[in-house]
Amino acid sequence: MTDLATPDAAISGKGDAVAPIEGAGGQPSGLKRSMGLLGVLMITLSAISPASSVFIIVPGIFATGGSGALIAMAVGALVGLCMSFVYAELASAFPLSGGEYAIVGRILGPFAGFVVLGVGVMQLIAIPAVMAVGIGVYLDVLVPGAPPIAAAVLTVALAAGVCVLHLRASAVVTGAFLAVELLALAALAALGLFHAARPLSEVVLHPVFLDTIGTLSAVSPTLIAMAVSLSIFSYNGYGSAVYFGEETHDASRHIGRTVLLALLVTVICEIVPVVAVLLGAPDLRTFFSSHDMMGVIFLSYAGPVANVLVSFCLVLAILNAVIANLLMCSRQLYSIGRDRILPARLSDGLTVIHPRFHSPWGATFAAGAFSGAACLISEQMLLIITGSGILVMYMALCLAVIVGRRNGLTAGGHYRMPLFPLPPLLAFLAMVGVTGMNWMDAQTGRPSLVLTLFVALGAGAYYLLVLSRRGWRMQGPQS
Repeated sequence: MTDLATPDAAISGKGDAVAPIEGAGGQPSGLKRSMGLLGVLMITLSAISPASSVFIIVPGIFATGGSGALIAMAVGALVGLCMSFVYAELASAFPLSGGEYAIVGRILGPFAGFVVLGVGVMQLIAIPAVMAVGIGVYLDVLVPGAPPIAAAVLTVALAAGVCVLHLRASAVVTGAFLAVELLALAALAALGLFHAARPLSEVVLHPVFLDTIGTLSAVSPTLIAMAVSLSIFSYNGYGSAVYFGEETHDASRHIGRTVLLALLVTVICEIVPVVAVLLGAPDLRTFFSSHDMMGVIFLSYAGPVANVLVSFCLVLAILNAVIANLLMCSRQLYSIGRDRILPARLSDGLTVIHPRFHSPWGATFAAGAFSGAACLISEQMLLIITGSGILVMYMALCLAVIVGRRNGLTAGGHYRMPLFPLPPLLAFLAMVGVTGMNWMDAQTGRPSLVLTLFVALGAGAYYLLVLSRRGWRMQGPQS
């Protein structure tokens, strides 16, 4: 019986440690299974970072769709549900540290897998940098004049140091930080709901937005559709659990459940504050025109001290998200090394396991170095790098789950989605729609799509010209 009396047991899912496989010289040669559902769930939720989504992404949804953001968030949650079904079924069948590329490559073939890898690794390196660069806005409230780039690089360095620790220790750290950010969300929701200035029916039935001349106007379906494309990304990250599949006990059962639980918790933690602030904003015109929309709620009902405390919580939330995303990045780099995609010396460096913490410390330092260097890139360029890659991965996964179910390649998993094949078909169509919305955005969306296309073409060319000629194949537990 699982002992949940101690924190270690609650995170690992078992009371007894499982010894890792040892290689030459007594050094561990693979990742150690030491995590249970709770530990993976804490890291996954930290990667999503609901507080960061509410305070950073949701204001953009408000700016686009006004109070129609609530409808957009609800539709985005339905798309997320469809994609969570896809992730859960595939992750249950292939709980591999390589994540999306390891799954797609085993179902759609190595060429498709390598294209997804090229796009995915770019995302995994850039996303921690995007988050770290964003920490400067909130750190400036606590430490006025703090240099933003130096703060971003230091954030990545601190996160990488935590990631080298045993994964269970990282889960404890991320769990503690996650509790702090959830408290901030709870405070925001409570202030809005306790000071409701309008009924929910008004928000749902008569959504308005701030137009270009500064007046509140009815929201069009087109604007809500654009807001939906943003809301989908506010929930993104529930599939992160798969990266820890090789370190999770009974992964085929636990990883799929973790994906579904992560989405459920995220939707609740994001939609409730959205409802609260839309009901509680003293004046929607002032709220939508503010550069700090959530700050309006705290300053109106709790005062400047509360705003400072929230800034502190957000600094921890962003640091937490950087830790979780670096953990994911390091696992994919470890898988890249194990698959011998790079020259032998580099591949060997990425597969080195720490003798005490059993973490892929070579891949972890590489992830930290790459993400730290990415902090030096302009914020606009980072947004372009991270803007569209998830669309390629989502669409590839939707195709993979349909092909995998038809060919029986996913039959070994413990989770089977309901209403198949409707969820992957709906999610695929939603991604096509988001792609169209991105193409309409000439400032960020269109350049992001073009960059993603070039990266995908480059990855495909590397596979055809280098890897396929040497008979390359994927390695790992499911090979």
